[in-house]
Amino acid sequence: MPSPAIKPSVKHNTSSNTVKTLRRLINAPSVTPDDAGTIDYLAERLATLGFEYTHLDCNGVRNLVAWREFGPGPVMAFAGHVDVVPANPQGWVAHPFAAAVIDDVIYGRGAADMKGGVAAMLSATEHLCERAQQCQGTLFWLITSDEEGEAEYGSKIMAEYLAQQAIVLDACLVGEPTSHQQVGDTIKNGRRGAISGRIQIRGKAGHVAYPEQTINAAHIAGELVNELANISWWKDVLGSQTSLQVTGLTVPDIVDNLVPASCEITFNVRYSHAYKSQEIYQIVAQALAPWHDNVSVQWERPCESYYTGGRESACFLNLVEQAILRVRGQFPALSTAGGTSDGRFFASCETQVIECGVKNDSIHQVNEHVSVADLHAIEEIYRAILCDYFVA
Repeated sequence: MPSPAIKPSVKHNTSSNTVKTLRRLINAPSVTPDDAGTIDYLAERLATLGFEYTHLDCNGVRNLVAWREFGPGPVMAFAGHVDVVPANPQGWVAHPFAAAVIDDVIYGRGAADMKGGVAAMLSATEHLCERAQQCQGTLFWLITSDEEGEAEYGSKIMAEYLAQQAIVLDACLVGEPTSHQQVGDTIKNGRRGAISGRIQIRGKAGHVAYPEQTINAAHIAGELVNELANISWWKDVLGSQTSLQVTGLTVPDIVDNLVPASCEITFNVRYSHAYKSQEIYQIVAQALAPWHDNVSVQWERPCESYYTGGRESACFLNLVEQAILRVRGQFPALSTAGGTSDGRFFASCETQVIECGVKNDSIHQVNEHVSVADLHAIEEIYRAILCDYFVA
């Protein structure tokens, strides 16, 4: 029999500290890479809780690494971002940076992705620090303003800093919005990888009336598109499928009586965690091999896949599942679907990375929102995770 759900200690309280923190964060128009003061705000809040911190600023991106050591023990991190995608006020029920509360729902850019998670993490951290004398281990906070952009100067830089300091995380919880129908129903224990490609095709121009004297780059492109679409991704695993999608086919300087001498194909691969990017390069190269004299491939924006499986002991995945069961009354579904996330920068053989957050049905949309009840629900989950992890 599943354990009975623990009722949240706070519900529909629009004046709670968590709601106030979220509204303060939404009020800051922190469109990537501008943190709009949110990094300093979080650093100050954490400092009052006994955290030490350092700023890792790089190329206009602000990063916060904060930590508090309660005593000898495991090392866990909360990871996330304060940057958001742009928001045009047109169509919103209130200005996207006003953090309006309407019928117990908080509207604003970043409410779900992922300032709501950050606010809940902060409240859960405050609750943990009230029990500091019972705790063992070290809690890190890893917050960036470069997740929604190219992600070159954010979590990647923080992961490199940890490695330079010989700091090894045992566990990392990323507060990305992962839930579907209700908070806690889905968590991410991995993500597919992503990479974009650009194929340049070289042909031979000539008059369309004399095709035997030409090599039509557009015709080659058509054959290549068919070949790419029919690649067999035999290493795919259940729940983590690979998809290659052609995103563009361009012929420059089109003239209706001229066979084109060049053409460009752009495509994107979202690949199963069973693969790494080098394997994707090799598989695509093999598919294009018959046309090697006429094509060249340029790869762009690689984002590696990652996966967190179970462990026999000290399993963070199991700890998160059990915490959600106690708080919400049911086990979460495990997923590696969706886009990429910064979890990939922290995942390793030593570090189990789990993503867990509020519902994602309004992210990047007009009227992005999170209900007050859902905000408090994810806070309760974070509290349970921290308690189980650190309290002796």
